Amino acid sequence: MKIWMTANTLITDMALACFAAAATAAPYPVMAPPGDYLMSDRAAEIALARTAAPPSVSDSAAVMVLARSGYVLAAPGGDGFVCLVQRAWFSGLADDGFWNPKLRAPICYNRQAARSVLPAFLTRTAWAMGGVSQAEIRHRIRAAMAAGRYPPAEAGAITYMMSKEGYLGDIPHGPWRPHLMFYMPPMPTADWGADLPGTGVFSTEAGIDPYTMFYIPVSAWSDGTPYVAAGAKPMM
Repeated sequence: MKIWMTANTLITDMALACFAAAATAAPYPVMAPPGDYLMSDRAAEIALARTAAPPSVSDSAAVMVLARSGYVLAAPGGDGFVCLVQRAWFSGLADDGFWNPKLRAPICYNRQAARSVLPAFLTRTAWAMGGVSQAEIRHRIRAAMAAGRYPPAEAGAITYMMSKEGYLGDIPHGPWRPHLMFYMPPMPTADWGADLPGTGVFSTEAGIDPYTMFYIPVSAWSDGTPYVAAGAKPMM
Protein backbone atom coordinates (compact mmCIF):
# COMPACT_ATOMS: atom_id res chain seq x y z
CA MET A 1 0.00 0.00 0.00
CA LYS A 2 1.34 3.43 -0.90
CA ILE A 3 -0.39 6.66 -0.06
CA TRP A 4 0.32 9.68 -2.26
CA MET A 5 -0.18 13.39 -1.74
CA THR A 6 -2.44 14.28 -4.66
CA ALA A 7 -1.21 17.88 -4.73
CA ASN A 8 2.38 17.08 -5.56
CA THR A 9 2.61 13.29 -5.86
CA LEU A 10 5.17 13.05 -3.06
CA ILE A 11 4.98 9.97 -0.87
CA THR A 12 3.71 10.96 2.57
CA ASP A 13 5.34 9.88 5.76
CA MET A 14 2.52 7.37 6.23
CA ALA A 15 3.85 5.42 3.27
CA LEU A 16 7.05 4.90 5.24
CA ALA A 17 5.16 2.95 7.85
CA CYS A 18 1.87 1.91 6.29
CA PHE A 19 1.24 -0.24 9.41
CA ALA A 20 2.12 -3.48 7.74
CA ALA A 21 5.60 -3.18 6.28
CA ALA A 22 4.43 -1.62 3.04
CA ALA A 23 7.79 0.11 2.86
CA THR A 24 10.82 -1.85 4.02
CA ALA A 25 14.57 -1.50 3.87
CA ALA A 26 14.86 -4.89 2.17
CA PRO A 27 12.33 -7.19 0.52
CA TYR A 28 11.22 -10.48 2.06
CA PRO A 29 10.50 -12.67 -0.98
CA VAL A 30 9.50 -15.81 0.92
CA MET A 31 8.07 -16.76 4.28
CA ALA A 32 10.48 -17.14 7.18
CA PRO A 33 10.20 -20.24 9.39
CA PRO A 34 6.70 -20.13 10.95
CA GLY A 35 8.13 -19.95 14.45
CA ASP A 36 9.76 -16.60 13.64
CA TYR A 37 6.30 -14.98 13.53
CA LEU A 38 5.26 -16.26 16.95
CA MET A 39 5.75 -14.62 20.34
CA SER A 40 6.89 -17.12 22.94
CA ASP A 41 5.33 -15.23 25.84
CA ARG A 42 1.53 -15.30 25.46
CA ALA A 43 1.02 -12.84 28.33
CA ALA A 44 3.38 -10.39 26.65
CA GLU A 45 1.48 -10.71 23.36
CA ILE A 46 -1.84 -10.07 25.13
CA ALA A 47 -0.40 -7.02 26.85
CA LEU A 48 1.07 -5.70 23.58
CA ALA A 49 -2.26 -6.19 21.79
CA ARG A 50 -4.05 -4.12 24.44
CA THR A 51 -1.71 -1.16 23.82
CA ALA A 52 -3.48 -0.58 20.48
CA ALA A 53 -6.29 1.38 22.15
CA PRO A 54 -6.81 3.33 25.38
CA PRO A 55 -7.51 1.17 28.43
CA SER A 56 -11.14 2.33 28.39
CA VAL A 57 -11.48 0.27 25.20
CA SER A 58 -8.83 -2.42 25.40
CA ASP A 59 -9.20 -3.51 29.03
CA SER A 60 -12.57 -5.11 28.23
CA ALA A 61 -11.71 -6.26 24.71
CA ALA A 62 -11.26 -9.83 23.60
CA VAL A 63 -7.65 -10.61 22.69
CA MET A 64 -6.36 -13.05 20.08
CA VAL A 65 -2.78 -14.31 19.83
CA LEU A 66 -0.97 -15.99 16.97
CA ALA A 67 -0.49 -19.77 17.08
CA ARG A 68 0.93 -22.08 14.43
CA SER A 69 -2.56 -22.67 13.04
CA GLY A 70 -3.55 -18.98 13.04
CA TYR A 71 -5.01 -16.60 15.59
CA VAL A 72 -6.73 -18.09 18.63
CA LEU A 73 -8.75 -16.48 21.39
CA ALA A 74 -6.55 -15.88 24.44
CA ALA A 75 -8.76 -13.61 26.54
CA PRO A 76 -12.54 -13.18 26.34
CA GLY A 77 -14.01 -9.70 26.08
CA GLY A 78 -17.17 -7.89 26.96
CA ASP A 79 -17.29 -4.68 24.91
CA GLY A 80 -17.35 -6.08 21.36
CA PHE A 81 -13.78 -5.01 20.59
CA VAL A 82 -11.10 -7.49 19.50
CA CYS A 83 -7.42 -6.68 19.90
CA LEU A 84 -4.45 -8.54 18.46
CA VAL A 85 -0.90 -8.01 17.24
CA GLN A 86 -1.05 -8.15 13.47
CA ARG A 87 1.77 -9.62 11.43
CA ALA A 88 3.13 -8.43 8.11
CA TRP A 89 0.67 -10.28 5.86
CA PHE A 90 -2.08 -7.88 6.97
CA SER A 91 -0.37 -5.49 4.56
CA GLY A 92 -1.04 -5.06 0.88
CA LEU A 93 -0.72 -8.29 -1.06
CA ALA A 94 2.00 -6.90 -3.32
CA ASP A 95 4.14 -5.38 -0.57
CA ASP A 96 7.81 -6.28 -0.32
CA GLY A 97 7.40 -6.60 3.43
CA PHE A 98 4.60 -9.15 3.23
CA TRP A 99 6.77 -11.82 4.93
CA ASN A 100 8.72 -9.55 7.31
CA PRO A 101 8.91 -11.68 10.48
CA LYS A 102 9.79 -8.72 12.69
CA LEU A 103 6.55 -6.81 12.23
CA ARG A 104 4.35 -6.52 15.33
CA ALA A 105 1.47 -4.06 14.96
CA PRO A 106 -1.07 -3.85 17.81
CA ILE A 107 -4.59 -3.18 16.54
CA CYS A 108 -8.08 -3.18 18.06
CA TYR A 109 -11.20 -3.77 15.95
CA ASN A 110 -14.57 -2.41 17.03
CA ARG A 111 -17.65 -4.62 16.89
CA GLN A 112 -18.45 -3.78 13.25
CA ALA A 113 -14.87 -4.26 12.08
CA ALA A 114 -14.50 -7.47 14.09
CA ARG A 115 -17.54 -8.89 12.31
CA SER A 116 -16.85 -7.77 8.76
CA VAL A 117 -13.13 -6.99 8.34
CA LEU A 118 -11.22 -9.16 10.79
CA PRO A 119 -12.46 -12.55 9.47
CA ALA A 120 -10.75 -11.96 6.13
CA PHE A 121 -7.43 -11.34 7.87
CA LEU A 122 -7.87 -14.35 10.14
CA THR A 123 -8.36 -16.50 7.05
CA ARG A 124 -5.33 -14.92 5.40
CA THR A 125 -3.30 -15.68 8.53
CA ALA A 126 -4.33 -19.33 8.50
CA TRP A 127 -3.23 -19.56 4.87
CA ALA A 128 0.08 -17.83 5.62
CA MET A 129 0.90 -20.00 8.61
CA GLY A 130 -0.08 -23.02 6.52
CA GLY A 131 2.63 -22.22 3.99
CA VAL A 132 0.48 -20.73 1.20
CA SER A 133 2.51 -18.41 -1.04
CA GLN A 134 1.88 -14.68 -1.36
CA ALA A 135 0.77 -15.13 -4.97
CA GLU A 136 -1.62 -17.93 -4.08
CA ILE A 137 -3.12 -15.90 -1.20
CA ARG A 138 -3.76 -13.08 -3.65
CA HIS A 139 -5.39 -15.54 -6.07
CA ARG A 140 -7.62 -17.01 -3.37
CA ILE A 141 -8.80 -13.58 -2.22
CA ARG A 142 -9.63 -12.50 -5.75
CA ALA A 143 -11.55 -15.72 -6.33
CA ALA A 144 -13.46 -15.30 -3.07
CA MET A 145 -14.38 -11.73 -3.97
CA ALA A 146 -15.55 -12.76 -7.42
CA ALA A 147 -17.74 -15.44 -5.84
CA GLY A 148 -19.24 -13.00 -3.33
CA ARG A 149 -17.65 -14.75 -0.35
CA TYR A 150 -15.66 -11.72 0.79
CA PRO A 151 -18.02 -9.35 2.65
CA PRO A 152 -17.60 -5.58 2.53
CA ALA A 153 -16.90 -3.63 5.68
CA GLU A 154 -19.93 -2.81 7.79
CA ALA A 155 -20.89 0.81 8.31
CA GLY A 156 -18.97 2.15 11.27
CA ALA A 157 -16.06 -0.30 11.01
CA ILE A 158 -13.00 1.21 12.68
CA THR A 159 -9.72 0.09 14.20
CA TYR A 160 -7.43 1.72 16.74
CA MET A 161 -3.67 1.74 16.15
CA MET A 162 -2.44 3.97 18.96
CA SER A 163 0.38 1.86 20.39
CA LYS A 164 3.86 3.30 20.75
CA GLU A 165 5.27 -0.18 21.37
CA GLY A 166 4.76 -1.77 17.96
CA TYR A 167 7.18 -2.41 15.10
CA LEU A 168 5.53 -1.34 11.88
CA GLY A 169 8.29 -1.97 9.40
CA ASP A 170 12.00 -1.68 8.70
CA ILE A 171 11.92 1.98 7.73
CA PRO A 172 10.26 3.37 10.87
CA HIS A 173 12.04 0.71 12.99
CA GLY A 174 9.23 0.93 15.50
CA PRO A 175 5.84 2.62 15.67
CA TRP A 176 4.58 5.13 13.13
CA ARG A 177 2.21 7.53 14.89
CA PRO A 178 -1.11 7.01 16.70
CA HIS A 179 -4.05 6.84 14.32
CA LEU A 180 -7.51 5.48 13.65
CA MET A 181 -8.46 3.49 10.56
CA PHE A 182 -11.92 3.66 8.97
CA TYR A 183 -13.09 0.95 6.56
CA MET A 184 -15.57 1.90 3.85
CA PRO A 185 -17.05 0.31 0.73
CA PRO A 186 -15.16 1.13 -2.48
CA MET A 187 -15.57 4.87 -3.00
CA PRO A 188 -13.63 7.88 -4.31
CA THR A 189 -11.24 8.92 -1.58
CA ALA A 190 -11.75 12.53 -2.68
CA ASP A 191 -15.18 12.30 -1.03
CA TRP A 192 -13.31 12.57 2.27
CA GLY A 193 -10.80 15.16 1.07
CA ALA A 194 -8.19 12.49 1.65
CA ASP A 195 -4.53 13.08 0.85
CA LEU A 196 -5.05 16.81 0.26
CA PRO A 197 -2.65 19.24 1.93
CA GLY A 198 -3.77 20.20 5.41
CA THR A 199 -6.65 17.75 5.76
CA GLY A 200 -4.84 15.25 7.95
CA VAL A 201 -6.79 12.45 6.24
CA PHE A 202 -4.90 9.75 4.38
CA SER A 203 -6.29 6.88 2.35
CA THR A 204 -5.80 3.67 0.44
CA GLU A 205 -8.11 3.00 -2.48
CA ALA A 206 -10.05 -0.24 -2.57
CA GLY A 207 -8.15 -2.86 -4.52
CA ILE A 208 -7.76 -6.54 -3.83
CA ASP A 209 -9.54 -6.05 -0.51
CA PRO A 210 -13.10 -4.79 -1.00
CA TYR A 211 -12.91 -1.66 1.09
CA THR A 212 -11.41 1.79 1.01
CA MET A 213 -9.37 2.70 4.09
CA PHE A 214 -8.98 6.12 5.65
CA TYR A 215 -6.32 6.92 8.25
CA ILE A 216 -6.76 9.71 10.79
CA PRO A 217 -3.71 10.57 12.95
CA VAL A 218 -4.49 11.50 16.55
CA SER A 219 -2.57 13.56 19.07
CA ALA A 220 -1.78 11.00 21.78
CA TRP A 221 -0.70 7.42 22.23
CA SER A 222 -3.02 4.92 23.86
CA ASP A 223 -1.38 5.50 27.25
CA GLY A 224 -2.31 9.18 27.08
CA THR A 225 1.16 10.57 26.40
CA PRO A 226 1.29 13.11 23.57
CA TYR A 227 2.60 12.21 20.15
CA VAL A 228 5.62 14.35 19.27
CA ALA A 229 7.29 13.99 15.89
CA ALA A 230 11.06 14.29 15.79
CA GLY A 231 11.94 17.96 15.93
CA ALA A 232 8.30 19.05 16.21
CA LYS A 233 5.99 20.39 18.88
CA PRO A 234 3.23 18.18 20.29
CA MET A 235 0.16 17.85 18.06
CA MET A 236 -2.75 20.05 19.13
